[in-house]
Amino acid sequence: MNLSSIQQQSRKEYFQRINRVVDYIDAHLDEEHSLENLSKVAHFSPFHFHRIFRVLTGETINSYVKRIRLQKAGSMLLSDNERSVSEVAALCGFNSTAVFCRAFKTHFGRSTGEFRSHHLEQERKNDQAESKKDQSPTESTMYFSDEFINLNRNTNMEKNIAVKEMPAMDLIYCRHVGPFDQIGGAYEKLFKWASPRGLLCFPDTKTLTVYHDDPKVVDVDKVRQSACITVNEDAKPEGEFGKMHLAGGKHAVGSFKVKPHQFGEAWDAVCRWLADSGYQPSDGYPYEYYPEEHTKENPPTFTVDICVPVKPL
Repeated sequence: MNLSSIQQQSRKEYFQRINRVVDYIDAHLDEEHSLENLSKVAHFSPFHFHRIFRVLTGETINSYVKRIRLQKAGSMLLSDNERSVSEVAALCGFNSTAVFCRAFKTHFGRSTGEFRSHHLEQERKNDQAESKKDQSPTESTMYFSDEFINLNRNTNMEKNIAVKEMPAMDLIYCRHVGPFDQIGGAYEKLFKWASPRGLLCFPDTKTLTVYHDDPKVVDVDKVRQSACITVNEDAKPEGEFGKMHLAGGKHAVGSFKVKPHQFGEAWDAVCRWLADSGYQPSDGYPYEYYPEEHTKENPPTFTVDICVPVKPL
């Protein structure tokens, strides 16, 4: 199978999974939608599903669900003038009528009552042109296809991404919980502890950050990351300095030179590239590997390999 065929089949599978989620949401609009449940529908892990959905559709899963619910509510308000606002709110998955009304006014620019009366007036005047200028509801189901994968595509970011066989590694880590830009403190503690124990043997010692949570899903103050160095198998953990084994195998590896604010864009590029690759994220922790020290200017430039474990679609 040539590269073009692989890309076509890969895109087809990715969008089939996204559209399966779209259908599921439409069929269960009045239900709560947890990330875990929707990721099962898509057959992606929760960690990767949220980012893949956003990269391929241009919208987070939460904002998509909210928008679809509000659009459906608008249609229901216009199709049945006798239906109460509270009933519409419940049928569209809102547990609170007050919350629904605030969200509705923010989205459409009118309260539910104003929305109804405005469109009734437009119908009486039969002024279709004026009606189209308004933020009237559209069909709730929106299916995604190839065109969406090219939204905000940064081909320069994607040119150094490939599937590689990565080695297994034994790591000593210092856990950091909170914003990524504060993980430097964990590295400082790790290096201060490791140095007198003879565990820092650069360039043989590698440094990497292992991600346990997706910062796009988990509240930033609760995101878990591990500042790590590679060690021999017999190295001993101690206190807050734990030890983990990182499995080897096939990984999508993107090599980047980025400023601090570009890390998110680099991660998005890897997810977007995956949709053409014939691979999908597999179990295992994604991580950043730093093959060289960051530069000293302000802000610094980081050389980083983003590594995501993958398996064939």
